[in-house]
Order: sequence, then structure tokens, then C-alpha cells
Amino acid sequence: MSPWAESLGPVVITGFALQQFIELIDPILERWARQYKGLAASLIAFFLGLTLSVLLDLRALRPFGVTRLAWLDILLTALIITGGTKWVNDLVKVMRYKTNEIRLRAQAMRERG
Repeated sequence: MSPWAESLGPVVITGFALQQFIELIDPILERWARQYKGLAASLIAFFLGLTLSVLLDLRALRPFGVTRLAWLDILLTALIITGGTKWVNDLVKVMRYKTNEIRLRAQAMRERG
């Protein structure tokens, strides 16, 4: 298995689950902490991400040979988990834009002859 899949697969899945959990508790946050809902959701997500990173032994950097500074790997993994899947969606979007840009350039070159 590739290091990317090995390290980021479980992190992405965990981030997706955490994102769904935050959406489930959103009405509760809206009712009890309307003014600070965004901050409350972010803090809950971060602490859950940190807890899941430790309990599930998720490390985004370990498969890439980063074995020193485990605390930093845990922190970065927690932040990636906390981000949910937005960063994956953004990455896919950028890749689509680049693919379309390359396709359009190739088409323009073919049309020029």
C-alpha cells in the first residue's frame, strides 16, 4: 500500500466522520451557543480530532519516515482530521481545474495545427 493511502486514508475517513458529527450537533450549538457556534464547533472538532488521533494511533507523517517529534505528528494529524473533508474537496477541485486547463491548451494547439 502506498504511504499516501496508508497515512491519509484513515485520517480522511475519520475527518469525514467528525464532520458528520459536527453537523449533527449543529442544532444544539445553534440553540445553546448561537453567538459562539463557530468557535464552539471548531474547539469540539479539534479536541475530538486530537483524541481520535491519539486513541486510534493515527499519524499522517509516520509512513513518510517522520518518526521524531511524535507530538507534532499527532497535532498535525488532529488538525487534518479537524478540517474534515473540505481540504480533499479543494484538492480535487484544483486538480479538475488543472486538468481542464491542460485539455483546453491541448485542444487549442491541435486547432492551430
